[in-house]
Amino acid sequence: MNATHLKSRNIIRMRADDPNEAVRGFLQGLVTNDVSGELPVYAALLSAQGKAMFDFFVWAEGQDILLDCEAAVANDLVKRLSLYRLRRKIAIERDESLFVHWSGDNVEGAVADPRLSELGYRWISDAPGTPVDDAYLAHRLSLGVPEGQGELGDILWLETNAVELSGVSFEKGCYIGQENTARMNWRQKVNRRLVVVPLEQSDEKRRKAEYPELGLAIDHLRVADLDPATLPDWQAAGITA
Repeated sequence: MNATHLKSRNIIRMRADDPNEAVRGFLQGLVTNDVSGELPVYAALLSAQGKAMFDFFVWAEGQDILLDCEAAVANDLVKRLSLYRLRRKIAIERDESLFVHWSGDNVEGAVADPRLSELGYRWISDAPGTPVDDAYLAHRLSLGVPEGQGELGDILWLETNAVELSGVSFEKGCYIGQENTARMNWRQKVNRRLVVVPLEQSDEKRRKAEYPELGLAIDHLRVADLDPATLPDWQAAGITA
């Protein structure tokens, strides 16, 4: 199982530099999901308006927190989290000694993707390997799951299918963008969704990302225009519920 390394992912380590600091408590007040319990979970950091800025997986390593995030935006995420840190003694930095791995099959020490079990298994290791980014991308899109700033960026979090993909908690306390997110859920006002569609059927005006090599695109479409029969079961269930 050498070919498991996701080179497109990086690890950000959050560490308390003072025994009185609580890294989980700090992150709990920022992100969409509950990080006070069992990890990993899928979560996001939103704008004040409730739009996606960064999505990631939250892992625990002892008292430290590890964020499995896009490599392309890892430095930006460090800067954004550091802005909220203020004078708290919490170190936030990329950990170049750790690597993110994925496999479609269960591997010892791996954890099922918290969004959707069909997405496969993830783990963090101190050893790299042969990249599988192309295989992971194809598998993820075949299941209709968007991720990353290029696909989710500037979209209201609930419109990214966050509820169906277990990326939000409505039981936890406040976080950035919580007010609008909670209001949309309470009023059931999720009028648009991100959907993976065949590229030839994609609406260029609604397109967020395209993958010509796979013949697929990700469009931001009105729920009223979607046919549940053409959607993955996990997504159709959320739209028709």
